[in-house]
Amino acid sequence: MSEAPRVIYTVEADGVATLVLNRPEKRNAFDSEMIDAWLGALDAFATDPGAKVMILTGAGTAFCAGGDTGAMESRGKQSALEQKDYLWRNVHRIPFAMSRLDKPVIAAVNGNARGAGLDMALYCDMVLLAESATLAEPYIDIGLVAGNGGAWLLPRLVGMQQSLHLLLTGRVIESREAERIGLVLKTVPDASLIEEAVTLARAIAAKSDPAVRLMKRLAYQSVDLPLATHFDMVSSHMAVLKDSDDHRQRIAAINRAKP
Repeated sequence: MSEAPRVIYTVEADGVATLVLNRPEKRNAFDSEMIDAWLGALDAFATDPGAKVMILTGAGTAFCAGGDTGAMESRGKQSALEQKDYLWRNVHRIPFAMSRLDKPVIAAVNGNARGAGLDMALYCDMVLLAESATLAEPYIDIGLVAGNGGAWLLPRLVGMQQSLHLLLTGRVIESREAERIGLVLKTVPDASLIEEAVTLARAIAAKSDPAVRLMKRLAYQSVDLPLATHFDMVSSHMAVLKDSDDHRQRIAAINRAKP
């Protein structure tokens, strides 16, 4: 009997893609095989003009437990350089691939997310969190630093004090607190999590695809740019979009609808 695929990737006719982490028996902890499959799905999403928005979620009762601890123990016998190379050449490929996407990604965190699993959700553009789910960065509990970008992501999302509180204690936070401190977009009843994610994804997919992609680029790039450079980019993006058939058709439709 063949083993189940590590990830399941599908695309619907409305442009909504779904990527399901599929190791429920391991709480979707990732290994090298899952990383490779995950990257393949991200590449398919990036290059498919019919895929406009993606939902990332987990199979079973957890979103992602982070790295596979069994494999982690065996890698503990490797040299420091070999362990560094494993992170750089394997796990860290996901954050780099996510950061290059100019299409929106919505995380539907259906269950607990821990360490690198939480970070994988936070690389998404918006996070919907099931009410029963909990989040944590427990690296400190095993004598490690955040290995998948938590110390880079958290200060940008919730500020330094909240970040250090999470990182230095490894404490578990529940969904309402995650929403209150701005770690996630909103909490959602467990039973309606995917429905809410699909509704949000469809609303974005119905918008102008070129405008959505340039808007996402503009928002992320603006964080590190001076205002003059930002406006230089804005004027370029506006000129490109105004010269597109998509823009002309949308303006014409609005004018036709006017009384």
